[in-house]
Amino acid sequence: MNWKTTFRLLPILMLVAGACSKVRRPMQLPDPHTFTYEGNAIEGLETDTRTDPGTITANVKDTGYRGIWDHNQPLDNEYKYKYSGGLATYTAKHRPLAIYSPEAQKTFFTYGGAAPSNNERLWHMVSYFDHKTGTVPRPTILLDKLTGDAHDNPVISIDDDGYIWIFSTAHGSWRPAYIHKSKKPYSIDSFELIRPVKMENGQEVPMDNFSYFQPWHLKYRGFLAFFSSYSDAGGTIVGPHGNPAQRTLVFATSKNGSAWSEWQTIGAIGEGHYPISTQNGEKAGVAFNYHPRKKLPEQGLNYRTNLYYMETDDFGNSWKTVGGQPLETPLTDVNSPALVKAYEADSLLVYMKDMVYDAAGNPAILYLTSRGYESGPDNDPRTWRLAKWNGEKWLHSQITTSDHNYDMGSIYTEREDRWVVMAPTLKGAQAYNPGGEVGMYVSTDQGESWQLERALTSGSAYNHTYVRKPLNAHPDFYAFWADGHAREVSKSRLYYADKQGSVYGLPEYMEDDEAKPQKLLEDPLDQTPIANEN
Repeated sequence: MNWKTTFRLLPILMLVAGACSKVRRPMQLPDPHTFTYEGNAIEGLETDTRTDPGTITANVKDTGYRGIWDHNQPLDNEYKYKYSGGLATYTAKHRPLAIYSPEAQKTFFTYGGAAPSNNERLWHMVSYFDHKTGTVPRPTILLDKLTGDAHDNPVISIDDDGYIWIFSTAHGSWRPAYIHKSKKPYSIDSFELIRPVKMENGQEVPMDNFSYFQPWHLKYRGFLAFFSSYSDAGGTIVGPHGNPAQRTLVFATSKNGSAWSEWQTIGAIGEGHYPISTQNGEKAGVAFNYHPRKKLPEQGLNYRTNLYYMETDDFGNSWKTVGGQPLETPLTDVNSPALVKAYEADSLLVYMKDMVYDAAGNPAILYLTSRGYESGPDNDPRTWRLAKWNGEKWLHSQITTSDHNYDMGSIYTEREDRWVVMAPTLKGAQAYNPGGEVGMYVSTDQGESWQLERALTSGSAYNHTYVRKPLNAHPDFYAFWADGHAREVSKSRLYYADKQGSVYGLPEYMEDDEAKPQKLLEDPLDQTPIANEN
């Protein structure tokens, strides 16, 4: 049994262990000696982070930019998996992955990296793009996450004093999550491990497990976060965190990033939710689907439908619909006033992609609908949609179609007469697998109609996946993503695009401490990086 297979069995092992004890304990790493590790450990460390959870922090410079390759749920067809490929910027529910800092004139970003000799071994990485010099440094290896599961990818935040925070998420309740803070403002050279606590039944307890973490820092207020808390019991009974659903939508706040409020359950319809959130001034909103609670096989994570939205403008003290109607939390009714559009009756699945507030402060939600969860043409059409609030009602439009449920892109409301979606919707080398070639779609009427303006990539050997928008995106580093072969294990490279759509490859290998990313060749038949193909 290899290390990755062993990790797949951890949910069962942890469930058995939890049933034998009612004592609340901090999360602990499983005994590392029960695992067979493939690939190299992190060089340059006196203590191996694999065998000592107390020294999980690496703070070592890497030699270049490599992304994690991952897969999920094998299929008995030519497409091989439900989804797979280069997933360094996965998932849509990990937000934000990059932030532009005008004070530092840098875009700081984090991603799921890979060990040099094992494309399926997840390292958490931190770096930046320097807008003054047009260069990137060697990325910092923050930690070895001890898994190959890209659901454990990190997210990033920056506080009022310029300190960089990395939240290393978990997937479910069987692996720990971590929080790190940079030792100096606007620096990625060294991070310290934070030992966060949360309030639970009037007591401080370790906050060491959270999934799909989405932190937003409000000036002078601190952090607020939307995330998921899992039940190990399949949602049929209350889970270890007191969850009423298997994937409960949770909200929490913290003034300093170390001491967190009691977790507030805000969504528990059916089996739970996949959320995406964003923030605009004092307002924070979250859009989400829901998992129906039905008889098998119509229940579970592969069945997600409907579109909901709710918001708060008082740091989570109260919740309301987009129109201002008060909401009681947690939401438990399928027909809640938070419902934006019902798709369940039409047997359509809903996959969340991105959300933004326009110039008027109204939400615009980007999502995809599909007829089924499996890869392949049988579940076409996969339709990209926009739900936009105009101040009085929700307006709905279609943007384009693509060939996979896990194609993911980002929306930008640049000005009133120019909204943009960048997404890998164009046919790629591995059709009907995640990603493809990246296209830029433009709307001149605030999302009512859309046209493909240009293809950013073409002729690629691998599919491009998960095109992500930095928070406060700078024109020179406007989106970033990874690629990878979608049907077999491969290396995964990282890219970014500027506002005009020119694409640059981050260097796979660096001899010096800094390097200037190379622009992809302009020939549409050859979109490979000019250099760094070692």
